Amino acid sequence: MKLEGATTLFYKEVLRFWKVSFQTIAAPVLTAVLYLLIFGHVLEDRVEVFPGVGYTSFLIPGLVMMSVLQNAFANSSSSLIQSKITGNIVFLLVTPLSHWAWYVAYVGASMVRGLIVGAGVFAVTVWFAPMRFEQPGWIVVFAALGAALMGSLGVIAGLWAEKFDQMAAFQNFIVMPLTFLAGVFYSVHGLPPFWLEVSHLNPFFYMVDGFRAGFFGASDVSPWISLAVVGVAFAAVAAITLRLLASGYKLRQ
Repeated sequence: MKLEGATTLFYKEVLRFWKVSFQTIAAPVLTAVLYLLIFGHVLEDRVEVFPGVGYTSFLIPGLVMMSVLQNAFANSSSSLIQSKITGNIVFLLVTPLSHWAWYVAYVGASMVRGLIVGAGVFAVTVWFAPMRFEQPGWIVVFAALGAALMGSLGVIAGLWAEKFDQMAAFQNFIVMPLTFLAGVFYSVHGLPPFWLEVSHLNPFFYMVDGFRAGFFGASDVSPWISLAVVGVAFAAVAAITLRLLASGYKLRQ
């Protein structure tokens, strides 16, 4: 009975972002399209990362994955910090929900939001350049794993933060830089040797690179290596998240 009540909480979390879908879904899609228009227009005829793949085609999967990651993180983190600051978190604390139910509901809703935004970005941007689907299995695997990992990280951030300033710092100084430096707009093989090695320490890079491999069948590293790195990262973050939820970290104070 560890998951009893998880469905209700999951439904509540999905409704929370769906009620303001213009802000939570439409706005990120518009932002990604603006990135595409600016970078694609400037670099389309100057950069070819993979043979036979135009820069705009290369850019689209990166923007899709970036949108998935950022919005999955934003959903769980914003929900928890808002509940803590407004005080309505108490209505969840008095229920017999287990930490597993909390985890499944918050991370599950984050995955839904991240994947919906990602699908919206792809549906709009795919008209700007020809796309291929060489290995669609990788697309599904990395989109789901990436969204789950970032949803879990969002729960950690939401539990840790006590005010909106701390949450903004977490997102602006950790999530945002790691996302932008993950090869969304470029191939890491074009970097100097030192920065190439630094990029390989960024787990976000493996999410983006593995996801892009599903479209073109080409990537900077093997998708199996990316899967191993992302899988280990997800397992570690999920374990930490569950431990914090089980202990009531910064919830029962």
